[in-house]
Amino acid sequence: MDEVTLLSADGVAIGTSAKDTVHTTDTPLHLAFSCHVFDREGRLLVTRRALAKRTWPGVWTNSFCGHPRPGEDMTDAVHRRAQDELGLRLTDISLVLPDYRYRAVDASGIVENEICPVHVAIADGPLSPDPDEVAEWAWVDPAEFADSVIGAPFAFSPWLVEQLPQLRDLGVV
Repeated sequence: MDEVTLLSADGVAIGTSAKDTVHTTDTPLHLAFSCHVFDREGRLLVTRRALAKRTWPGVWTNSFCGHPRPGEDMTDAVHRRAQDELGLRLTDISLVLPDYRYRAVDASGIVENEICPVHVAIADGPLSPDPDEVAEWAWVDPAEFADSVIGAPFAFSPWLVEQLPQLRDLGVV
């Protein structure tokens, strides 16, 4: 069973907890990450979360998210989750929003409460998504997708809705 790193309000590691017990109606602040993957043509990979996911099932979101294991290098964690969730190798991983933090509550009452640095990367090979993680996926034009998210934010994960304007300001999308 994987563990996550628990954090104090100022982002200092204060302990660990089992990943599958940390997301509740009273989720403690913990460390995570998001990644937006592009192909060599500049298209953005978006995924629809599997219907069996505990939080935001069936919702369209960024390419993938995850939690570094306690003591794991963040870039190593991004590579690991890309392989586990999408069957995908990555190149050119860059940290673009190092201080991104959010708290959101889904319809079931489960809370996401994360300091969640945001990365971008380039896909290096074909996808083979894990159906327990990803229901659907698509390569999209980043600007058109950002417009869709602005037009219908209720159809997307709350972290994606918050991250996209910041990524747009940076010229990433």
